[in-house]
Amino acid sequence: MSYQSPPHGVPLTLGALRESRWGASPFRGRSVRDEIRGNLLAAIAEGADLFPGIRGYEDSVLPQIANALLARHDFILLGLRGQAKSRILRGLTGFLDEWMPIIAGSEVNDDPFAPISKYGRERLAADGDRTAIGWVHRSDRFVEKLATPDVTISDLIGDLDPIKAARGGHLLSDELTMHFGLLPRANRGIFAINELPDLAGKIQVGLFNIMQEGDVQLKGYPVRLPLDVLICFTANPEDYTARGKIITPLKDRVGSEIITHYPRSVELGMEITAQEAWIVRDGPAPPARIPEFIRELVERVAFEARGDKRVDRRSGVSQRLPISVLENVVSNAERRAMAHGERETVPRVADLYAALPSITGKLELEYEGELQGAETIAKELIRRAALRTCQDRIGDDEDERLDRIVGWFDQGSALKIAGDERAQAAIKAFALVPGLLPLVHDVGLAPVADAAMEVAASELVLEALAAQKRISRSEESGWSAHRGKRG
Repeated sequence: MSYQSPPHGVPLTLGALRESRWGASPFRGRSVRDEIRGNLLAAIAEGADLFPGIRGYEDSVLPQIANALLARHDFILLGLRGQAKSRILRGLTGFLDEWMPIIAGSEVNDDPFAPISKYGRERLAADGDRTAIGWVHRSDRFVEKLATPDVTISDLIGDLDPIKAARGGHLLSDELTMHFGLLPRANRGIFAINELPDLAGKIQVGLFNIMQEGDVQLKGYPVRLPLDVLICFTANPEDYTARGKIITPLKDRVGSEIITHYPRSVELGMEITAQEAWIVRDGPAPPARIPEFIRELVERVAFEARGDKRVDRRSGVSQRLPISVLENVVSNAERRAMAHGERETVPRVADLYAALPSITGKLELEYEGELQGAETIAKELIRRAALRTCQDRIGDDEDERLDRIVGWFDQGSALKIAGDERAQAAIKAFALVPGLLPLVHDVGLAPVADAAMEVAASELVLEALAAQKRISRSEESGWSAHRGKRG
């Protein structure tokens, strides 16, 4: 039964349904795969956004999914964590009709004109055209199950219910004593299994018949349910060896295997992160103004991690990493702005170090990385990301000005600024470094007299120099001359 109220005026009896526009529709009785196919073709013809909110797959994954649906295939999305696999599957409901009629009270969404359960057939036989009709919204036609080793056939298919038998006075062999599992309850809808390799092999075997023949049997009794369901899976390649595998006969029955991927450019990653991160916040905190180079820096941390040999590439680096980091960066800047009574929340590079917990918890390390420690690696990733971000904005023609900045530190000068220092005080300290503020102004990193932006830009330049080992950076002494040059 739908969690949403059906629209006003829909037929509520079989007779009324038969006489309605829906009952006379040529689409009446079509399978869920044909329903999805028809609605998908209509959406393509209209030029609609097939998967709203999904970015980066327009020329790869999404056309392949559309092809699979048009071919009426069951399919599997194969990819590392944080690649929007589950979100894509949930978006499939957009290709279902908004409302679907069922025999009221049916646990398996019985079609009023072709019921598959004994309950549905008995209702029709007893009530005829007076049979009550229920309406199910498209959002309630998606059934999702996370595969875990303890999932049983009874969970997926169903089992006998002795209590139901006793209360109804039925024999155990009577279909009315059956407790239906998730698959029958997904009839005339979409059934999704996440992390398929975690499903025990003998349970995967139980999916063969539904995928090949379109029906299931319950507990060996002569009860066959010709289900109408689209089945989709997700899997992580790491799981094939780490925790389990997809057995070959099941894999052979999956019509399409579609490989997902991480954003292929920093710019695209930034778009996804901006879309997903919670940065527009209510409440008394000052509104956030995030420098574009800070957004890029956050995204490059993920890109640097994905290319680092100390990070386990089989596990991947989820897109959730830059999303969580950006949220944490804004939170730290928000806390600083509130403490100092500032009118804006402007993140700076120091806020990325405050966001280390959002990085270290999302890195699966190889043996070498475990020896060095997640925090050490995360700090190095921030510096390398700062260097790449800075190099995009400061060309080789500025080397002489950078040398002048490095020279100031080589003369024995040092600069220590607390991460929670107010912008006006921090900018006075950065002004002591010859040429630093004019540089960030001239290359467009920060406008003149915008203290918050100037602080963020100055920190970016110094982080980049630290990444090149031209100066040193430590939490104890801040920025200073590189130890190697001191001898």
